[in-house]
Amino acid sequence: MKDCVFQLKLTEEEHRELKKYIRHLSSEMILFGLRFAFNRNRAISGGYLMPGRKSIVKKETKLLSRNQAAWRLRNWKSMIKSYRQKGYSYPTISRIKRQICVIASN
Repeated sequence: MKDCVFQLKLTEEEHRELKKYIRHLSSEMILFGLRFAFNRNRAISGGYLMPGRKSIVKKETKLLSRNQAAWRLRNWKSMIKSYRQKGYSYPTISRIKRQICVIASN
């Protein structure tokens, strides 16, 4: 075990809040939160943050033409494989398929 000492310039309220978190959370949970915040900040600064299912569905279907949507439906098994490799859940994939069906039918 190693002790860590940090120097931060905080307001009194921020200091109390940080102290409360450190007192009540395990080191694993603190690191988990810092990793999440770091990755989110990197995504925001990189311009590619799209949180939530709705954004994922929009990202995957927004620029599809009718022909592209029809092709994706014909090759749906390979599309599922690529979506799973991207880390999408099955409910998200189902929402993507529903939107692709709408695009293909228009």
